[in-house]
Amino acid sequence: MSTITFISLTYFLCSCFILSKGASDPNTIYKSFLQCLPAQSPQPDPSFSAIVYGSIANSSSYTTVLQEYIKNRRFNTTTTPKPAIIITPTKEFHVQAAILCARKLGIQIKIRSGGHDYDGISYVSSEKNFIVLDMFSFRNVDVNIATETAVVGVGAQLGELYYRIWEKSKVHGFPAGVCPTVGVGGHLSGGGYGTMLRKYGLSVDHIIDAKIVDVKGRVLDRKSMGEDLFWAIRGGGGASFGVILSYTVKLVPVPAVNTVFRIMKTVAENATDLVHKWQTIVPTMNNNLFIRILLQPVTVNKQKTLRASFIAHFLGDSATLVAEMTKIFPELGLKKENCTEVSWIQSVLYWANFDIKTTPVKILLNRHSDKVNFLKRKSDYVQTPISKSGLTSIFNKMVELGKVGLVFNSYGGRMSEVASNATPFPHRAGNLFKIQYSVNWNEGDPELEKNYMNQSRVLYKFMTNYVSKNPRGAFLNYRDLDIGVMTGTGNNGYNSGKVYGVKYFMGNFDRLVKIKSVVDPDNFFRNEQSIPVISHKSRKMTMLN
Repeated sequence: MSTITFISLTYFLCSCFILSKGASDPNTIYKSFLQCLPAQSPQPDPSFSAIVYGSIANSSSYTTVLQEYIKNRRFNTTTTPKPAIIITPTKEFHVQAAILCARKLGIQIKIRSGGHDYDGISYVSSEKNFIVLDMFSFRNVDVNIATETAVVGVGAQLGELYYRIWEKSKVHGFPAGVCPTVGVGGHLSGGGYGTMLRKYGLSVDHIIDAKIVDVKGRVLDRKSMGEDLFWAIRGGGGASFGVILSYTVKLVPVPAVNTVFRIMKTVAENATDLVHKWQTIVPTMNNNLFIRILLQPVTVNKQKTLRASFIAHFLGDSATLVAEMTKIFPELGLKKENCTEVSWIQSVLYWANFDIKTTPVKILLNRHSDKVNFLKRKSDYVQTPISKSGLTSIFNKMVELGKVGLVFNSYGGRMSEVASNATPFPHRAGNLFKIQYSVNWNEGDPELEKNYMNQSRVLYKFMTNYVSKNPRGAFLNYRDLDIGVMTGTGNNGYNSGKVYGVKYFMGNFDRLVKIKSVVDPDNFFRNEQSIPVISHKSRKMTMLN
């Protein structure tokens, strides 16, 4: 087998069989996979042709499938790079065959689980030829209340997981994200957090088993994959290591009565002092309490200003919450009439911005309940309280820019108790809160996009002095290609991967690289921000040392 350079716009080499130079058009790739899949399948199956969609062969169905789970319209334009084919497996051996054929034909495979994917790396590529393995059919959720566990397919969305838990129990839940249409595959493999963060930590802290198809086409569980790989796919991004089929998670107890509230204050209503005070209470407030602050430039009485929305979820009743807030945060002025007592599943609806009085719980099964628009996200961590003057400067900058919002998510509690190397996700103790930079727009205007993208980058740069340093941290699930992409191979690939890798994984990055280099030494599972590999020579030296 000869080693041939895989053509790429920006990066990557892969040693494998490849399609001949003149045979890399989409239709040829489509036909090649239709021939290869049955031959490589561990089991005979006459239905392979029904799960392969080509941009030429069956273009109408292809377009429908491709656009079905594009949650960011920035990556749904005529100029957006498109996959040669899309494979939509319904059985484990479909996944095995797809991996083996992609390796044999020398083509990059992108893995999509049907969630948000802020920068589109699960269905867009910088490589000339690529295919998408779309896992949306793997969405079975099997909840077992007797063992307090659930086996959830990677193609399920969080709303489906929450609904299936609620069907079986009103006093169990799972600590994951607030948006029901987030995909389980990406969310869990990248960390995953929600309003029970301070009580129960991250989603990955509650994964007890998984099934993955590796580069050799083997279906592995925790026992057969080994603890190193199992560690890596709980926060290191599953798409760097294989195709995850399902996760087994441990459910958590939730009270019958929960409480939520939202209080909004502008700068004129003392928002600056309130945000400053919030920072001081975060480390020590009740672990049952999570308070998010949403900062937005707004116009009030024709004047531009900044509004802070304090949004909370408390695992308990309103009387207990009001007493707690009166003690630690009296300045916010929380009263019982500001609070709404809800069940845990109603809190899910509340945080997803549904009207809890009129919205049936079954809305959580709607995989398209959110509005698809244009967006950009970035992230930061804050370890030292920002001064009032600093907050004033930030608020003024946000008003000046006019569009970008910030979301402050409170840390502390359980997050300060889990070791930074317990999972690949390192941002634990020492962080006061995480920041999400958020900008959405609805108009498909290139100039508008350029403006809003620039605003997010300007604000990110402006925040440098207020956030974590050496390295400046970032959250993998707020995928942001601005902070670096993989370029080259060997040492170049490692060095470029380290630029973003240490931001996402800090001290855990090199362990992820070592695991990746063992389980996928030829870097078959790769994307713009995947875990790089080290050379065989470097690996030997590492082992000797």
